[in-house]
Amino acid sequence: MKLKVIKTKKEYHAFLEWVDELFDKKVKPDSNEGEELQVALLLIKQYEDAHFPIPMPDPIDAINAKMAERGMKNKDLVGIIGSKGYVSSILNKRKPLNLELAKIFHRELGIPAEILLS
Repeated sequence: MKLKVIKTKKEYHAFLEWVDELFDKKVKPDSNEGEELQVALLLIKQYEDAHFPIPMPDPIDAINAKMAERGMKNKDLVGIIGSKGYVSSILNKRKPLNLELAKIFHRELGIPAEILLS
C-alpha cells in the first residue's frame, strides 16, 4: 500500500483493512512492513481525529466516574471540599465547579485539568 494522507472514507477503510492484514501477519516492528504499519497507524489516527472527534466529558460526570473507579463515596470528599451538603450540591450539579474545586479534583483524583475546565 502506498502511504499517503487519508482524504476519503474509501481510503480510510482500505488502510484499516491493510493494517488488519499486517496485524494478522504479525509483522515485526523493526521490519520494513512494521515501519510502514506504524506510519499507517499515524495516518489513520490523523484521519480519525479530524473526522471522528471525541467530545470532552462533562466535568462532574468525570469526577463521579473517577470516584466510582476508586470506590469513593461523597463522604470521602467532605474533609477535602467542604460539608456533606456542599459536596452533594457539587456532584449533583446544583452548585458550579469553580477553579479552586477544579484544582482540588485534579490533585486528589488525577483528572486532567482540561476536562475539569471544559
